[in-house]
Amino acid sequence: MDIAPSLVTYWYFHLPNFALAALMYTMLGRVLLGLMVDADSPNYIWRFFCRITDPVVALIAIVTPKAAPPVVLWLFGFVWLFWLRVVLHYTLLMLNLAPKLGGAAS
Repeated sequence: MDIAPSLVTYWYFHLPNFALAALMYTMLGRVLLGLMVDADSPNYIWRFFCRITDPVVALIAIVTPKAAPPVVLWLFGFVWLFWLRVVLHYTLLMLNLAPKLGGAAS
């Protein structure tokens, strides 16, 4: 099975899915790294994780109670991104725009 035509044909599926997955797992990485590193650490890996995920955390903070600790916000961000991916998949399936399994034309 040749994967290249699927990537080009269904770019509107693969590109957002990849971006959401990368952001989702970066958020999970921030949660795990946050257990070992101080919030104001000068570590460049920590700063990268924060810089990438801060926009999502800001959006999640709007709908999350202010009393929630930061790690809860990060975990909610992970969950919201997961469900956003599920909605993307489901929407494209319902519109018959998602890639098909197998890929063989009959």
